[in-house]
Amino acid sequence: MRSARPTPDTTSGVIGWAAFACVLVPVVLVAFGTSLAGAAGTALGLAAVTAACRVLLRRSERCAARERAAESAGPPRGRHHRSPAGARRAGRHSGHSG
Repeated sequence: MRSARPTPDTTSGVIGWAAFACVLVPVVLVAFGTSLAGAAGTALGLAAVTAACRVLLRRSERCAARERAAESAGPPRGRHHRSPAGARRAGRHSGHSG
C-alpha cells in the first residue's frame, strides 16, 4: 500500500531551477563576451519557455489529481460503464462462425 506521507512538490523544484537558469545563463553569456542585448534576449526567451513549462506542468498535475480522485471513487455506475478487461457480453454475434 502507499504511505500516508505527502509527496514533495517536484514542479516547484523544477520551476525554481529553471528560474535560476534564467538568471545564470545571461550572466555567463555576458562574462564570456556576449552583448547585453543578446544576453537580455536570451533571458527573455528562457523566461518565456519556463513560463510555458510551468503552465503545462500545473495542468498535468491537475489532470493527474482528477484521475486519482476518479479512481478512488470506485467503478463508474450507470448504463455506459466499461466492462472489466477480458469480460465478454453474450449476444447475437458472440459465437464463432467457423
